[in-house]
Amino acid sequence: MAIVVNLDVMMARRKMSLGELAKRVDITMANLSILKNNKARAVRFSTLEAICRALDCQPGDILEFVPDTEGNLP
Repeated sequence: MAIVVNLDVMMARRKMSLGELAKRVDITMANLSILKNNKARAVRFSTLEAICRALDCQPGDILEFVPDTEGNLP
């Protein structure tokens, strides 16, 4: 996977639970969990903006590009 979601890291730094973030962002815990566990295929900018606002961070604090190694190419 080339894009890694570090949402759990930012939540831990801010000492915020999944439930509290879900309330602040107005998203279901299930959908937030999908994002947190790197299972999401897409994220809306409005959702990313709300998460960044709630966690007082930048998108780059949450999303990270990790190049695939040669052995992991499809």
